Amino acid sequence: MQVSEALLQLNANHCHHVSLEKRSPPSTSLAHSAICCLGRKSLTKRPRDQDKMPRIETEVRLDFKDVLIRPKRSTLKSRSQVDVHREFRFRNSKRTWSGVPVIAANMDTVGTFEMAVELAKFEFITCIHKHYTPQEWAAFAAKHPDVMPTVAVSAGSSAADIDKITAILKSHPDIRFICLDVANGYSEFFVQAVRNVRAAFPEHTIIAGNVVTGEMVEELLLSGADIIKVGIGPGSVCTTRKQTGVGYPQLSAVLECADAAHGLNGHVISDGGCTCPGDVAKAFGAGADFVMLGGMLAGHDESGGDKIEVNGKSFKRFYGMSSSEAMKKHNGGVAEYRASEGKSVTVPYRGAVASTCKEILGGVRSTCTYVGASKLKEISKRTTFIRVSQQLNEVFGRAPNEQEEQVSKKQKTG
Repeated sequence: MQVSEALLQLNANHCHHVSLEKRSPPSTSLAHSAICCLGRKSLTKRPRDQDKMPRIETEVRLDFKDVLIRPKRSTLKSRSQVDVHREFRFRNSKRTWSGVPVIAANMDTVGTFEMAVELAKFEFITCIHKHYTPQEWAAFAAKHPDVMPTVAVSAGSSAADIDKITAILKSHPDIRFICLDVANGYSEFFVQAVRNVRAAFPEHTIIAGNVVTGEMVEELLLSGADIIKVGIGPGSVCTTRKQTGVGYPQLSAVLECADAAHGLNGHVISDGGCTCPGDVAKAFGAGADFVMLGGMLAGHDESGGDKIEVNGKSFKRFYGMSSSEAMKKHNGGVAEYRASEGKSVTVPYRGAVASTCKEILGGVRSTCTYVGASKLKEISKRTTFIRVSQQLNEVFGRAPNEQEEQVSKKQKTG
């Protein structure tokens, strides 16, 4: 009897030692100790079937709405002291660019020739949508040769798209940017397309995407891209997250992808998710070199499409490039093997885009003064994000911006 009690005590001591050594949570260590004491197989060996189970990353990823920027001591006296220009030398093209790092998205109702003319005045870049013909490009280039260095020609990864941009680039050597844009930048077929375009155009700056993780940013940079578009599903007319369940909160995606890109002397664009100038500033604060805008530039005179009058108010059409409307317009309909991953909306008419550009730049300059950054390039070093449960006090509803108020007054008096 004494021998049995001694053996039980020895086993108990052994089990207690194992739980302390592994520093397991209480529930895990108790279960593990009990099994050890009974002489059963240890839980530390992974069951074979467990390798096939879904994986869960428990770290919470954040979006623009989840954070605010903490103010810091500043010596700046005025927003006018802030320099919003950047200068970059790109990894693979070896070209140097200087300007204001805001980009119009390559969407039908945003990336238009008319938009490019106006944004060039602010030193922005416009990714022209891919549905213009070579003849339309020729007419635009003849009329606005000074704008050509500020635009990117866009394509997907299909052979037809690549052939089309090849013809355009050969006819217009003053175009410096190529935007290779697909919904899923993780495809090996797309990576090979980037390699092929780099081989064909060694001195052009290549924008490629979209991806949301560091390893794919590195893959695309090493395959020949210079600037990586970051964002899956954050856009205002994108329904990819709803249709597929795939995505990544935009702020965290930018933070992680910028870190990966900058380690290889590459650059990133935060593409999608910005609803106001504060979001643009947060994207820059997270490390984005450029910010691409779609919805914020929709609804203007330069956005393309006709104005729609409803009950005395003016609207313009805005739709995602994977929406049913876009696919019907350009492909004759939605293919049987796929589903729409975008939506169509009518947005309030907002007049000339110049007012919106000024509002965006004014907001970013103000952010810089709050964190003590005299140059836009300093904002990521000066930014500290704090997690919040609420962004705005909307007890009286959302306040319209200055431009919306002006348009509303014109419609009432008109």
